[in-house]
Amino acid sequence: MRALVQRVRRARVVVADKTVGEIDQGLLVLVCAEQGDTEVQADKLLSKLLKLRIFSDAQGKMNRSVQDMDGEGRQGGLLIVSQFTLAADTSGGNRPSFKDAAAPDEGRSLYDYFVAQARVAHTEVQTGVFAADMQVELVNDGPVTIPLRVVPAP
Repeated sequence: MRALVQRVRRARVVVADKTVGEIDQGLLVLVCAEQGDTEVQADKLLSKLLKLRIFSDAQGKMNRSVQDMDGEGRQGGLLIVSQFTLAADTSGGNRPSFKDAAAPDEGRSLYDYFVAQARVAHTEVQTGVFAADMQVELVNDGPVTIPLRVVPAP
């Protein structure tokens, strides 16, 4: 599984002119399931995401995770959005191939599982709509943008 994590001051997802998910300070997480991914990869990705130390501590160093913020009573939301285009392969030319992305049913199942596990582990979780035409608005904080990837065991 792949994710692109952006530290944000605020972010929201709009579908058909309606806001379907919105957070203030926290993480916008674009998530992609790839062929061969299982719930094991989803669990590892979520664990890494929740522990990723990309928020500033009192000295201004990136030393705090979204869960650290949550534990202090500060708002640290997650906005999780499905994004199959993270699996893009452009090595064969100028038109991206998405052959490594999970099939839609498999991708939806893993995305739903990832979101459900995130809701168990974290207090504020918002989402986009799987396979919808979404507009994602954000104010990137820093900017801080981190790619994450968990690959299936051989």
